[in-house]
Amino acid sequence: MSDIAPAMWEKLPAGETAAIASAPSLTYWQDARRRLWANKPAMAGITFIILLILAALFGPFFSPFTYYDQNLKLANIPPAFDTYTVTDGQGASTRFFLNASNFNLYEVDSGGHVLGILRGERKDMIKKAQPFKFGDQTVTLDYSKLPAKLVLPDGAELRPSGWSWNMTYLFGTDQLGRDVLVRQLYGARISLAVAFVATLVNFFIGIFYGGIAGYMGGKTDAVMMRFVEIISTIPLTLYVILLMVVLNSGLISIVIAIGSVFWVDMARIVRGQILSLKQQDYVAAARTMGASTSRILTRHLLPNAIGPIIVTLTMLIPSAIFIESFMSFIGLGVTPPLASWGTLTSEAVETLRAYPHQLFFPAAAISLTMFAFNFLGDGLRDALDPRFRK
Repeated sequence: MSDIAPAMWEKLPAGETAAIASAPSLTYWQDARRRLWANKPAMAGITFIILLILAALFGPFFSPFTYYDQNLKLANIPPAFDTYTVTDGQGASTRFFLNASNFNLYEVDSGGHVLGILRGERKDMIKKAQPFKFGDQTVTLDYSKLPAKLVLPDGAELRPSGWSWNMTYLFGTDQLGRDVLVRQLYGARISLAVAFVATLVNFFIGIFYGGIAGYMGGKTDAVMMRFVEIISTIPLTLYVILLMVVLNSGLISIVIAIGSVFWVDMARIVRGQILSLKQQDYVAAARTMGASTSRILTRHLLPNAIGPIIVTLTMLIPSAIFIESFMSFIGLGVTPPLASWGTLTSEAVETLRAYPHQLFFPAAAISLTMFAFNFLGDGLRDALDPRFRK
């Protein structure tokens, strides 16, 4: 029953027609784009990936440091620190911070820029103390008990004047005094290069290999898929180690390893899609009209399977990045002084207890990148699924 009173119903005058309100008609790709834009995690993933690409490509050009510049005097500096201020008899003030892990004092300016290491007097190894002179003022670094503290001549402890961000090295420095931020950006370049190689390999080998196997069927399919099964049974780690016997350790070996075996999952998925699509009527019609095998694959079958292909491709990219990071972590990836997220993580594990920030940044970069691609893959899966179309 309608809630509208009968008195509210009126007949249209003769010659007039009712206007029908309808939503605008959207194509499949327009509707998929609309649903993808409405997916907030997927859009956050796309935004992060775009920013990561821009930072990796152009970020190092804005830094005065390179990934191999070393300054042992400024090693293991944190990205933020407590600053101290000492004023001598002439009214001159000196700002510095204490690195409690290596018992060094570093001078900084009011803007948080690191000016250099401060040289103290001779250390008293028995009392575990070292005096520092600032004009006629003396401050003693007492590290007899941890944490170390700064003591004034009257015995009072010098208190910090406030926190300050490290504006010279935004992410701090590593154990060799290299800028962690620049090395992070170069590591992003390597990870993105691996992702690009994995995308090309999956697209040009996995898609067409699986497409041919699925469309041809019969003995051709059996032989081609047995070859895929042989490759997939070899552990990737063992395969990379075997490559190291022939090739030197480095990015080239990782690229060759990923390029030669990473396409098998894509080939299996594409084969399954083609097996289900080749029974459709439009394929039989194209075959009846004399279309070649390559035309049927490229113009009819693969375009109709592009949704699962894109989703799978997006999901496989973080796997390739993780494989490169893991190989570099165990020493089978890029060689020093080249930087990748895996090598940065491996180096930071050695100093985890003293300098946890060195492990935080590469670990966060790997995690956020994998989350971004997974969110994007989930969003594409929902957007390209015709069952969700409205």
